Amino acid sequence: MAPALASVYAAWTDHLDGLEPERLGRPSRASAWTVKELLFHQLLDARRALVAAATPATTAPDVDHVSYWRPFRPDLRDGGAGHARFVVAGAGPYSDELLVEEWRETSAAAVRAMSHPAVAVVSTQGHALTIESFRSTLVVEATVHLLDAHGTPPADALQHTVEVLARLRGRPLPADDADEVLRATGRLPSGEPDYPLLG
Repeated sequence: MAPALASVYAAWTDHLDGLEPERLGRPSRASAWTVKELLFHQLLDARRALVAAATPATTAPDVDHVSYWRPFRPDLRDGGAGHARFVVAGAGPYSDELLVEEWRETSAAAVRAMSHPAVAVVSTQGHALTIESFRSTLVVEATVHLLDAHGTPPADALQHTVEVLARLRGRPLPADDADEVLRATGRLPSGEPDYPLLG
């Protein structure tokens, strides 16, 4: 998973480098956020990776790379509305240039930390995961949100995301492309009765 994480974080950076400045203020596919706000959310994930890489769990793993995602559904609790508001407030004070630069530095540091972690089982968001399972969650998150930002995920990250979504579903997805990931996560309409698999 370390190579897939490196490639999808690099793809995020490449995508940002290719955007005209005004594009950061445009809507993303994540309905609550602009691309800039989505980038701030993704920056929080990279920061969390840095913390987790140096935070050994005190218990055995209680979730894996699939079961970790089961609570992340838009029909549960507030559907993520509280976090969505926090991200909007947090992204606001940043200039576009500063936010992109902080992403560039933090994501590169997270990739290095995740490539040579100090611990085998990490603690994050109230769970204990093996380092490989945690890397997988970072890849899935970055892949889905790169699609939200109208970017193109690398093939290894996209394939892994499709595999995780299929495991969540309990059977293969109808297709294995980016549009199917968008359908499976509720970004595009679908006739599949069990979609969205996660929010």
